[in-house]
Amino acid sequence: MSDIEKRAIACEVRAEEPAEEGQAARIIGHGAVFNSRSEMIMGMFKEEIAPGAFDNVLNDDVRALFNHDRNFVLGRTISDTLTISVDGEGLRYEIMPPDTQTVRDLVLAPLRRGDITGSSFAFRVAPDGDEWREEEDGLIVRTIRSFSRLLDVSPVTYPAYPDAGASARSLEARCAEIKDLGKRAINQRRARERFLEIIGA
Repeated sequence: MSDIEKRAIACEVRAEEPAEEGQAARIIGHGAVFNSRSEMIMGMFKEEIAPGAFDNVLNDDVRALFNHDRNFVLGRTISDTLTISVDGEGLRYEIMPPDTQTVRDLVLAPLRRGDITGSSFAFRVAPDGDEWREEEDGLIVRTIRSFSRLLDVSPVTYPAYPDAGASARSLEARCAEIKDLGKRAINQRRARERFLEIIGA
């Protein structure tokens, strides 16, 4: 069963022109932001990433892909064509993509025109690296505090959240579990209140 998840945000990702003639263009963006709630994921919960969540994965062998397509590699950390770091906003990446006509036409030109504005990253959460809670209004919130693996960062055409697949089913099951715990807590509270009414306490 796959435990790889992908998340996307609408954020600034841009192609930066070379400072000097002969230098390659760069792609700069954020794959994730801290303390910012996502939109509803699968219609079931919202998610936020705590500062420090990436601390254990900054030295991973990470790829930069276009649209998470492993056949469209833009850079890689071990070849020094991708740099990842953490700043005050979140997970920042800087890619030195290959200087090919395909990349210029399909990635750099749309970035410059503002046609591509989304960023995404693929990851695994560390065991016990997330917390789930149900708020008073019934909203379920997942806070990720630690990742165990960072697989890729990607400029993306359509920022999208998980749909089908093992990862989505696992998240769906966890949401159902949280909702069930909330319902049981409410039922237990009501039972206690009714018991106190009966005994006149």
